[in-house]
This record gives sequence, structure tokens and C-alpha cells, in this order.
Amino acid sequence: MTQPGSRYQQAFARLKENNQGAFIPFVTIGDPNAEQSLAIIKTLIDAGADALELGIPFSDPSADGITIQKAGIRALDSGMNTDLCIDILRQVREYAPDMPIGLLLYGNLVFARGLDNFYRDMASAGVDSVLIADLPIRESEPFRTAALVHGIAPIFIAPPNAGEETLKQVASFSEGYTYVLSRAGVTGTETQAQVPADHLITTLAQYNAPPAVIGFGISEPDHVKAALGSGASGAISGSAVVKIIEQHLEQPDAMLSALSDFIKKMKAATLST
Repeated sequence: MTQPGSRYQQAFARLKENNQGAFIPFVTIGDPNAEQSLAIIKTLIDAGADALELGIPFSDPSADGITIQKAGIRALDSGMNTDLCIDILRQVREYAPDMPIGLLLYGNLVFARGLDNFYRDMASAGVDSVLIADLPIRESEPFRTAALVHGIAPIFIAPPNAGEETLKQVASFSEGYTYVLSRAGVTGTETQAQVPADHLITTLAQYNAPPAVIGFGISEPDHVKAALGSGASGAISGSAVVKIIEQHLEQPDAMLSALSDFIKKMKAATLST
């Protein structure tokens, strides 16, 4: 069994050596359907994504803005479930053996399978990390334990209003990377990123947290540059990526082309000049 988060460690080390930050796109697995979803994820990889953040569709996604909610509905309407997501994850892992693959999902999906079964199944599918959007850190112990038993890195969110104690716990419990919120609220490009005070990332580093990656509202190359300028090691873009899928549902080839262009543009913003 690999060390939890080892693919992230290797990826961040390689990027640092090359004076680059990580660009990490998010999509919902199965959006708009299983076949197209796999083609979309392969396109993200081929266009230069440094890691993947993938959602498992859920009927009540409380932390997501309307764009990602609609992606989940499209996936569920096409018949997606956790087992089918695992099938796609296996194919993604086969396609990209060294790519860090993270899941972003809701606790009910973990409970439905049983904690041990869930993490075991995700590990066997090649998943590196799991972030549970609605799991308070104070209730995370059984999830962390099950994750680590199966070699999966638990990921926790450092919100912009976090106190010292929360940041200590986030730093201590996270493996692989630390998800830093650029602002409070739900995901979406409707409100562009307000990069957090640099001191949040500095404080996490003082507590030996894994590399900080900024998410929420990252929709333009300048947002990526600002995130890296604040001391983050990378940036995650979700709603802006999913919006491209939504805008090209009737034109699958144009969708893949637009996604590829967007990823290349965002990745280019991670290069030190």
C-alpha cells in the first residue's frame, strides 16, 4: 500500500523543481453521462492538469453553487451511482498512473457504503484523497482512521475565518494537500476569488500543513496567478470548468476543444516568469 498522499508529494515536488504551481480542475463524474465524462476527464489530463478533483454526484449538494448542482443532476439523470463512478475512476487511473486523483463528495455517500467499504473501494479504484464537504473536522476521526487504513489521504478545508485551533487541526489531519477557501459560501464563478490574507497560508505552513491549494471562484488565469502569489502551491477551478460542459452539451467535440483551451490557459498561469 502506498503512503497516503504520495502522488501529491511527488507532483508538488516536481512542480516546485520546475518553478510551477499546480492547476487542478474539478468536474462531476458522470456529467453529462458516463461515456462523455471519461472523455472529458481524459481531455483535462491531456491538456495539462496537474491533479484532478472529481465529484461523486449527490442529490442534496449543500456546499455547491448552481452550476455544480446542475452537473450533479445531469449525472444522476443519466443513471450515475457510486459503483459506476468507481468504474470511471478505475479507467482514469489506468489512463494516468501517476496523476493525483482527489474526490470531493458528501458524507451521506460515505455512510451509505459504510466507512471501511467506501475507503477500501476508492483505494482499489486508485483514488489518492477524499474531501468530505459537509464533515466538521471535530467529527472527522472515524473517517480519517478509515482513510489512512486504506492509504487514502484525508483532506480538510481551511476557511478564511478559521481560528488558530482549527488551522492547527487542519494542518495536523490533512495529508496530500490543504484546501484553502478563498471565501466563505458556496462554490461558483459568480463571486470571483478573494485570495485570503497571506497569513492564513503562512500560519498553515508554520503548523507543517501539506501544500496549500486555493479553491472557490478560480475562473481566470489572473486568479491562478493571485493564488500562487499569496503563497499557495496550486489552485482548483470547478464551476468555470463545469460551465464549459454546460454550454456545450449538444456539441461534444466543441466541448472537449473548449475544455482543452481553458485548461492550457489556466495551466500556463502557473508558470513562473
